[in-house]
Amino acid sequence: MPRTYVVGDVHGHRDELLDALRSAGLIDDDDAWAGGDAHVWFLGDFVDRGPDGIGVIDLVIRLAVEAEKTGGKVETLLGNHEILLLGMHKFGDTEVPSDFGPRSFARSWEMNGGMVSDQEALTDDHVSWLLDRPVLALVGDHLLMHSDTLEYLNWGPDIDAINTAVTDVLRSDDLVDWWEVWRRMTTRYAFRGPHGEQVADDLLAALGGSQVVHGHSVIADQVGRLPVEIDGPHEYAGGKALGVDAGVFVGGPCLVVELPWKPDEKDEKDD
Repeated sequence: MPRTYVVGDVHGHRDELLDALRSAGLIDDDDAWAGGDAHVWFLGDFVDRGPDGIGVIDLVIRLAVEAEKTGGKVETLLGNHEILLLGMHKFGDTEVPSDFGPRSFARSWEMNGGMVSDQEALTDDHVSWLLDRPVLALVGDHLLMHSDTLEYLNWGPDIDAINTAVTDVLRSDDLVDWWEVWRRMTTRYAFRGPHGEQVADDLLAALGGSQVVHGHSVIADQVGRLPVEIDGPHEYAGGKALGVDAGVFVGGPCLVVELPWKPDEKDEKDD
């Protein structure tokens, strides 16, 4: 079986991503694919909060082409910050109808680390590529998702229906529906607390797999430690959830995690 890896939120930190991929043996010293038939999934949030989000996207697109030539795969989920990037590009400061005060993609983009350089470097080809990305994937026994939320279920009863529903929204001009995708994917912490394992079990029963693997929520915030103290993923909810966002934008590492994550590689476990 080919090795399978997941990569947490990169947020424009291209150099840190390159170092992490190199340490995992997935690229060589010239930044070219060296992973053979390995399968790598990026869980979204390439952009915002860091210096070169579009450079990260370009790197991932190139590695996908190179990996395919050796029987490998590099694939990507959309994160909430890709929705924000695209929403800002498409709608700008157009007000979203709301009973809860002024809302617009431009306002949220600015509040959430939007980078002018990313918007300036975004091309039609980038937009088309992003619009083709799913929001969920089942890889072996692992349910891959960006956000640790149950909100995905609002778009359908199974992975195919959910991915199709979100893609349909993003190919539309419906500002309100776009905003709902952004809003829902900003929610988090569905698997925390005393009922977290049951919540994860219920989601897995609906969508498949035996463990949820997600980014979005910074591990340091989950475990009450400094980002620089994190050196691996966070398994919790009775082992039913694995968080892989170590908060590179706040000084944590960029994680490249092989699945299944082995017990002797654990950094933190919270049952």
